[in-house]
Amino acid sequence: MPESKAGVGRFFEDYAVGDVITHAVPRTVGEGERALYHALYPARHALHSSDEFARACGLPASPLDDLITFHVVFGKTVPDVSLNALANLGYGEGRWLKPVFPGDTLMACSEVIGVRENSNGKSGIVWVRTAGLNQRGEKVLSYVRWVMVRKRDPEAPAPAVVIPDIAPVVAPESLASPEGLDLAGHDSALTGEPYRWGDYAVGERIDHVDGATIEEAEHMMAARLWQNTARVHFDTSVRPDGRRLIYGGHVISLARALSFNGLANAQMILGLNAGIHVNPCHAGDTVHAWSEVLDKAPSAVPGAGLLRLRLVATRGYAPFALRDESGKYLPEILLDLDYWVLLPL
Repeated sequence: MPESKAGVGRFFEDYAVGDVITHAVPRTVGEGERALYHALYPARHALHSSDEFARACGLPASPLDDLITFHVVFGKTVPDVSLNALANLGYGEGRWLKPVFPGDTLMACSEVIGVRENSNGKSGIVWVRTAGLNQRGEKVLSYVRWVMVRKRDPEAPAPAVVIPDIAPVVAPESLASPEGLDLAGHDSALTGEPYRWGDYAVGERIDHVDGATIEEAEHMMAARLWQNTARVHFDTSVRPDGRRLIYGGHVISLARALSFNGLANAQMILGLNAGIHVNPCHAGDTVHAWSEVLDKAPSAVPGAGLLRLRLVATRGYAPFALRDESGKYLPEILLDLDYWVLLPL
């Protein structure tokens, strides 16, 4: 029989520290991605919704939602990084470096920066640093993620362990300042809430109140939209429980959109400090969200400051629940995300 031309993806033993992977396929993004994003999630931040509002804030037009950039770049990496993953374990050192506008073309490449075989010998953890680039070769996004990947051959020798040193927090002074952005002219009457940077205090918690039930069809449409080909999101025979796993980024976007109620003026995500998908999410789960203000910092953007937020997504309504007395995450926690946002002063 001739060798099959159909790929089966990489397994743990196929990765080596220093490998650089150029991901297929470049993708031009436009208003269609924005419209579908806003249809899939209750997203309504003004800077990503209105060209006129964006121009009043110094930009040439409304950029696409920051998480559209993340999803498109992430989706490019799936066939090479997580097609055979058992779990997407975490994120860190994320930086949005340039806004993405309709008509831009996005590409992605990743470098393997760490590997460690698990004690069972059947899988291992792979760390990659991924960059998203536009058609001019400019980096628009950079982040680290780590995944647990199956081994093709459990008897294959374990590679030398390399565990990268991931910064727990992205230094606020290293965050990018979008060219031309000036929030001094930010009109809160048009955003839905009056609360600005000075109205938030470190330690404050915000219950975002609203919930959204995830539907199977919505999730599968979203995974296809982002060209995420991971089998666990589509094929019910892949997982022992016979259920499709909801793409973790779908939960991130849903929680971010729900956070509008209480954080309507958090206009841009500039940094991702850490993130973990704590428990699996399935169709039929109703997602709620709450936030905690972890830190505040000045910004190089005129008229703006930075908030460091913890965004927690829960299965069902569970405001401010997180861990039990032993420090273990509660079973209703879906997502624990630590990120920097930009608000007007």
